[in-house]
Amino acid sequence: MLEVRSKRVEEKITFRKRMRLSGRKKVSIIGSGNVGASTAQRIMEKFLADVVLFDIIEGVPQGKALDISEAAPISGADMSVMGTNSYDDTAGSDIVVITAGLARKPGMSRKDLLEKNVSIVREVTKEAVRRSPASILIVVTNPMDLMTYLSWAISGFPKHRVMGMGGALDSARFRCFISDELKVSVENVHAFVLGGHGDLMVPLSRFSTVAGIPVTEMMDKSAIDKMVERTRFGGAEIVELLKTGSAYVAPAAAITEMVEAILRDKKKIIPCAAYLEGEYGVKDLFVGVPVKLGSTGVEKVIEIKLSDEERNSFFKSVDRVRSGVDEIKEMLGNF
Repeated sequence: MLEVRSKRVEEKITFRKRMRLSGRKKVSIIGSGNVGASTAQRIMEKFLADVVLFDIIEGVPQGKALDISEAAPISGADMSVMGTNSYDDTAGSDIVVITAGLARKPGMSRKDLLEKNVSIVREVTKEAVRRSPASILIVVTNPMDLMTYLSWAISGFPKHRVMGMGGALDSARFRCFISDELKVSVENVHAFVLGGHGDLMVPLSRFSTVAGIPVTEMMDKSAIDKMVERTRFGGAEIVELLKTGSAYVAPAAAITEMVEAILRDKKKIIPCAAYLEGEYGVKDLFVGVPVKLGSTGVEKVIEIKLSDEERNSFFKSVDRVRSGVDEIKEMLGNF
């Protein structure tokens, strides 16, 4: 047992030295569940950064990191993936992705779930930012808009360095359904979703296009309405089908798209939960809107003119997010 522990310590030291000397980017993923591990694999295979996969359960992040690393010779990705139970190994991260949290279990009330995830994300944020004070935070834990606000408040980071993943995933689902309905390449489809990451989100069909053509000119309203509804309940549909799990492949792809836009300074327009200070008529909330992502994080919130119907739907979603944030503030005594 002592030999095994000694070997692990030696491997950690070697890994840290290699990362310091390489000058490569570093992404730490807090939570080694399906979403976290899948994200680590995607980041590694796209040659974006060395990855640290953290979890409190001993052996789990190490095992998943080893499994991912053993695939590297096949994918040809010369990036390091390390599993750890120590926050110290996350030090100096360029990006910290927070996926840690609990899924709702039978008999658990919404409030019970919120309290547990508030406790988890609060602690995770404190530990992560203490070691990576110059990092950018991408929050995935649900309820995502609320956890993003909490992480921002606890971190003390400027608004552009904290964001939530939801919009990137929701817009990908919308694009998938449009592509499937019209039998066209997903590469031709562009779409985005406003509002909170939940069943009150607002998929904007008027701004969704296929090779530049608005989808409103390519299908009738009833077909569009069905896709909008399916997008709103996209996560629930997968949960219902799986019975004992939830989506993780598409969420990992959405996180990786955001990581790539930041690390490669792509200035890419991606919907995500961003802190608003008057944009869209909203203040002091993280809400899903299209933003420009680059090396400094959220570089610009993209505002578009909404119709009365779109605006009303958007503010219904915003009101739910605000109610949740107020609940957290009450729970924690305004932080």
